[in-house]
Amino acid sequence: MQRSLKDYLVITFKGLAMGAADVIPGVSGGTIAFISGIYEELIQSIDNLNFRVIQTWKKLGFKTAWGSINGNFLLALFSGIAISILSLAKLIKWLLTNEPVLLWSFFFGLVLSSIIFIAKQIKSWNAVTFIAIILTTLLSYWITLAEPFSSPDSSLYLLFCGFIAIIAMILPGVSGAFILLILGAYQVAIDTINNLVEGLLKGDFDVFKNAFINFLLLAIGAMVGLKVFSKLLNWMFQNKKNLTLAILTGFMVGSLNKIWPWKQTLTWRVNSHDEKVPFLEKSISPFSFEGDNQLVLALVLMVLGFLTIFILERLGSKK
Repeated sequence: MQRSLKDYLVITFKGLAMGAADVIPGVSGGTIAFISGIYEELIQSIDNLNFRVIQTWKKLGFKTAWGSINGNFLLALFSGIAISILSLAKLIKWLLTNEPVLLWSFFFGLVLSSIIFIAKQIKSWNAVTFIAIILTTLLSYWITLAEPFSSPDSSLYLLFCGFIAIIAMILPGVSGAFILLILGAYQVAIDTINNLVEGLLKGDFDVFKNAFINFLLLAIGAMVGLKVFSKLLNWMFQNKKNLTLAILTGFMVGSLNKIWPWKQTLTWRVNSHDEKVPFLEKSISPFSFEGDNQLVLALVLMVLGFLTIFILERLGSKK
């Protein structure tokens, strides 16, 4: 496919939107790709990334190999994604520290609306659909209550998180940031991106090195997960769409407990920076919350989050 510079700038812009979505729990980069009309090309290009590319490079040269994986498209798209993630991570980190109730309220509205968006796509409501939703809701809710089986700072755990979170690049409706949130690694991922940029800009090698290692672990896990899951999940989406959507719906319903804005900390842990951070939390009523519950503004942000997905859905319908 022949494209002009303007075409690639548009693709980069779509990447910017995908990156912004991937930073925010509840909004899926896959959804943005689907709405903007590049989803199928993205999946096909990812599927073409294999060891045969190296053989093509050796036999026919770099240009042919680059064209076989749709390299210009992937470069333009992932450049936009990277720029967006690096730009927004600092803002998200500040909000997590200074305005957690308001941030989680917005996220709660996003996820609630995403549940409705996904459930509306289920065409056949039968016993299997309901059972799938109930079972995955219970499983997801249990995950939000369970004690994490490893510290989010653990190297193996970061590999695992990257491996699972990459699902967001494959299926519309699933947020990679949301999966990291459920696994307890969202803030670690945000801190990693911030420290990577700050360490580079300030010339602090130690900060950069530690952040780069974490980033590399997440990236390796994501790349492995991409190849393992891509064909299976796409097959499920094409051949078992109702069941897949039911599983996604149940998973997100059960996980609402994780992003409820008003929490009480039960136990604490010390992270890799010797900072005391929450380890186990439970959801409580806003009226039982210690300090300012910011109820009115929190409800406003929930509504705004809800409307964000609604607007994206309407854009997708017009598309």
